[in-house]
Amino acid sequence: MKKTLLLMVLLLGIKSNKSLATIFEISPTDNIITATNALQPGDILELTTGLYSVTLRFGVTLNCTAALPCIIRAKAGHTPHVNRPNANQNIVDIENSTYVTFKGIEFSGGSRGLRVNNSSFISLIDNHIHDTGDAAITANDNNKLYQGLNFTHNHIHHTNGTGEGMYLGCNNNGCQVFDSVFANNYIHHTNGSSVSQGDGIELKEGSYNNVIRDNVIHDTGYPCLITYSTVGNGAANILEGNVMWGCGDHAIQSAADTIIRNNIILGAAFDGIHCQAHQNGVPSNLEITHNTALNTNGSVIRISSISGPITIANNALYSQSGVAIRASGTLSDLTVSNNIGQGSLIGVSSGFDNMGSLSSDFSNASFSGVLPQDVFPKAGSALINTADAQYNAAIDFNLSSRVGSLDVGAYRYDTAGNSGWTIAQEFKPADIIFENGFE
Repeated sequence: MKKTLLLMVLLLGIKSNKSLATIFEISPTDNIITATNALQPGDILELTTGLYSVTLRFGVTLNCTAALPCIIRAKAGHTPHVNRPNANQNIVDIENSTYVTFKGIEFSGGSRGLRVNNSSFISLIDNHIHDTGDAAITANDNNKLYQGLNFTHNHIHHTNGTGEGMYLGCNNNGCQVFDSVFANNYIHHTNGSSVSQGDGIELKEGSYNNVIRDNVIHDTGYPCLITYSTVGNGAANILEGNVMWGCGDHAIQSAADTIIRNNIILGAAFDGIHCQAHQNGVPSNLEITHNTALNTNGSVIRISSISGPITIANNALYSQSGVAIRASGTLSDLTVSNNIGQGSLIGVSSGFDNMGSLSSDFSNASFSGVLPQDVFPKAGSALINTADAQYNAAIDFNLSSRVGSLDVGAYRYDTAGNSGWTIAQEFKPADIIFENGFE
């Protein structure tokens, strides 16, 4: 069957037999809404270069499978751009769907960018989402479940309205995002004059067993990363390997049930990491290890109203004029060990050595909160071989093994210097690209 005939069948909305699943191709003169919704499990829709102007509601409902996912993607070498010229609808609503991928497409305009509603195993990969009327990506409809989401390597910037880069889950455990990965995204400038909030990535209460890693986030209105609590729904969420600066509130805010490790914070309007009561979550079940954080305002790490076990260990914490660690609540539940840097303590009396300095410990660091910065330890740094082995992470920010080393902060020291990625206004190189929720 020729491709042109297949395209005719597709655009007429006629469902083909699964045995004919194949690659379809459309251009901006074709109906992208009809073409997308005509896909059968295993089909691939390729978009060629051009502007796909969407004025009707672009709702997508596709029930595909792990073995036969549905994929909507840019044709190799092409640059399709889907635009909604007004904000009376979202650009795309993915609803009641499974195993659907959007890949390599530019999206702009509309209200929200891509809204995921009651859908699982949805992959958004290599997309460029910008100048939306509200949040760029949402999965936050009440009484819905979202499993196996994979939002990887998307470039998100210049949002409006509430302005979140990603809004995941619901307030007060009203819906749950779980078993999902949000990795290697580049999110910035969610802090425009029209933005009322502007978190980089926000993971709401009740969501669990998610990984947020290797994202580059800067210039946000609210925290660069914020998580609530799992309220007992499942395993803790993980924030690791992210780098952030210019955060409009705290760099990382978390209520409970989170592993925070190997992150780099170069500046925030308030605290570097602040764990505080939020909705039904009160600080407990938190592990904060091997982060490197520089801050000019507030505390570098602040834990308020501790109500359960919390560990702060092996972090490199540098405050220009304030507090390295501030803690309050049930302090008997707090373990503080082998943190090094610059600043004072409030609420704790040990576990931090105020022997560090930016000039002595790092290759090229400052409290300016802007690039260039290189917080890799230099020879003779106080961070080298001073970590607590009990809390030593398996890998570092560069994904290098920490076996055989006990170095404080996000990096494992190497006499050859930083052989990994240089922090920049760009994507952090990806280690694994996930498709449809699986490696």
